[in-house]
Amino acid sequence: MYKKFFKRFIDLFLSVLCLPFILLLIIFVGLIIYLSDRGPVFYTARRMGKDGKPFAMYKFRSMRVNAPDLRNADGSTYNSDCDPRVTGVGKILRKTSIDELPQLINVLIGDMSFIGPRPSLTTTPYCQYNDIRKKRVSVRPGITGYSQAYFRNSISQEQKFLYDCEYVDKLSFGLDVKIICRTVASVIKRSDIYNE
Repeated sequence: MYKKFFKRFIDLFLSVLCLPFILLLIIFVGLIIYLSDRGPVFYTARRMGKDGKPFAMYKFRSMRVNAPDLRNADGSTYNSDCDPRVTGVGKILRKTSIDELPQLINVLIGDMSFIGPRPSLTTTPYCQYNDIRKKRVSVRPGITGYSQAYFRNSISQEQKFLYDCEYVDKLSFGLDVKIICRTVASVIKRSDIYNE
């Protein structure tokens, strides 16, 4: 019942509740991003959604305009404290995870949830997914999730996938609350941000 109904109801209720704050934040942070290098405020990333349906995921832009897309050997996003692609404002946005907040728009329209596996790239078509990857996308992707909360960038992509499948199997209100609390703690401690 929680997975099929209440989870979406909570997502919708909380995203509507947070909307005025997010709109003010978008104006304030957006102005700072724009004034720093006159580039676009948002970065729109194509991601794989529930049941393999692609969607546009919103983030505050933290990199320079036309920065190259660098990946680790396992396909995960390259992160570094001294990444020259990241703007001065972008470093602050990333360390505080403020760059992720526009994803509340994705939650509101139903592409994402507050809690769930982080959305995957669309480079591999859904028809080529193995059972592990299909299980990951059997629920809505999240702004934060089990792997994000407990490990951030300290484990490989494949390890994250396995933990995400474990989350799908054990999905409950209690687990989602634990993940939220753990996410807040990891953001405050700024732990496991980089996977160097």
